[in-house]
Amino acid sequence: MKIALGPLLYYWSRQQTLDFYAQIAQSPADIVYLGETVCSRRHELRAEDWLDVAAMLKAAGKEAVLSSQSLIESESDLKALRRVIAQDEFRVEANDMSAVNLLTKAGRRDWIAGPTLNIFNPQTLSMMAEAGATRWMAPPEMSGAVLAELLASGAPAIETEVLAWGRLPLAHSARCFTARHYNLQKDTCEFKCLGMKDGLVLRTREGEPFLTLNGVQTQSARVHNLLGDLPTLRDTAQVLRVSPQGDDTVRVLELFRDAITGTLSPQDAFAQSKALMVEAPCNGFWHGRPGVEQYVSA
Repeated sequence: MKIALGPLLYYWSRQQTLDFYAQIAQSPADIVYLGETVCSRRHELRAEDWLDVAAMLKAAGKEAVLSSQSLIESESDLKALRRVIAQDEFRVEANDMSAVNLLTKAGRRDWIAGPTLNIFNPQTLSMMAEAGATRWMAPPEMSGAVLAELLASGAPAIETEVLAWGRLPLAHSARCFTARHYNLQKDTCEFKCLGMKDGLVLRTREGEPFLTLNGVQTQSARVHNLLGDLPTLRDTAQVLRVSPQGDDTVRVLELFRDAITGTLSPQDAFAQSKALMVEAPCNGFWHGRPGVEQYVSA
């Protein structure tokens, strides 16, 4: 079982981002997804910078993957996407059907079907595999039982990846709710996301964490954590994805490696991970329950 580090979903400074990936080069991650997937206005790193980071990680023995933007809104977004697909040194994660279309037209047979393609049945997965996908990531809201059923019902034999750690990406919007929070328009947002290492938590009137605002993306407040559910993942997933967070990402990766190799039991790894989470844990979606729940099987 391999460990993947998902694309950075937050807007960090250039130096913070470069320092982060320098640490990841020495981490237990086998696969590292790179690039801006949330908002095209985030330009601390340009395409050339992401390619340099990918080359550095490749030299460190990692599989570097370039992730496409999840919400394509303009010709400039398509231009950036075409540049990603035009290079042939690194695999590409398609997070939008326009990326699937361009990858297919380019004859690429090595790409990854990302979570925002919303693949929920074997027919759709087979279509992606026929178009050239060699790995796919299950939607974060898919339960383990549904995933097992999908894989047993004639799905193609390609790698399956599951989100195992991180705030759940719930929705994308053409509007920027972070800008709205500051009474700003999206096109004049003053880059308020910059420096928010884990997004902006939205709380209920009672003060309970409810959602996380991350520009045009809305996330859960709680941290989706499947460390304790590792035994149920072994038969369905070949890759576990960890989503980056502001602090302790390398330590989280180490806990996953220790749990996979048996150095720690999944229960002990989960117990140790509680101190590393920015909010309380949840795993409800994996168990077919409301995502906000933390379910412990009997």
